[in-house]
Amino acid sequence: AGFFPMMPGTVHVPYAYCYRCPYKLTYPSCDLYCANIIEDAYLKTVAPPEDVAGIFVEPVQGEGGYIVPPPGWMDRIAKIAKDHDFLLIDDEVQSGLGRTGKMWAIEHSKAVPDILTTAKSIASGIPMGATIYPAEMDFPESGKHSNTFGGNPVACAASLATLDVIEDEGLVHRSAQIGGYMAKRLDEMKDRYEFIGDRRGLGLMQATEFVTDRTSKKADPKIRDAIEKDAYEHGLILLPCGESSLRYIPALNIPKDVLDAGLDVLDQTFRRAHR
Repeated sequence: AGFFPMMPGTVHVPYAYCYRCPYKLTYPSCDLYCANIIEDAYLKTVAPPEDVAGIFVEPVQGEGGYIVPPPGWMDRIAKIAKDHDFLLIDDEVQSGLGRTGKMWAIEHSKAVPDILTTAKSIASGIPMGATIYPAEMDFPESGKHSNTFGGNPVACAASLATLDVIEDEGLVHRSAQIGGYMAKRLDEMKDRYEFIGDRRGLGLMQATEFVTDRTSKKADPKIRDAIEKDAYEHGLILLPCGESSLRYIPALNIPKDVLDAGLDVLDQTFRRAHR
């Protein structure tokens, strides 16, 4: 079941999901059809450019399945926004703050957002979110907008401390480095277990998608859920995403031996499910 009713005046567009392309095309011969259709169809039929305030986009999709768009997609989206004079709003709530091996996931492209939203990791567990934009976009007079808990001093202190740790310990670079190692180990598991249809991710934002078979690619949420439960019973906490995927998002400063221990448990869980 989804979340309804959605906010009025909002139009949703399918994400760039190459493993299950909603348009049954193949990258790169598709020429980024999933981005082009925004300009070629949506802006001509359901959302005239003059009525569009902005486009919200995750540079790596989170709850939808940890989907990494193909090269050039984010840049094409940014160009469409610029050409039609509406804002590009970058949702980095899950993918930001070093998670993908860049400070912000959008940095894997050349796109520059007008507005960036972030939360979750920004204060290391203390509730906080931030909307970041150029000063010229702010209210011309102070006091024109307020909120009850905005600027909470404890949350702000935790956020500043978190940013210091990310910078001082080189965690963005470490995410790219150790994330590459984790991806390699997950790829090795994919080679061994036929129920893994896809492994995808950037840095320490990785996922595997489970299928009944690799030919049909039929999603298999049952085996995904069974693996999640079995892993938990053996000391490894996992979290699902998408229709039949599991996400792997260890702390950016996770020791390599701890990461290996977790991946070993995951491998053993896959082995038991494969019998």
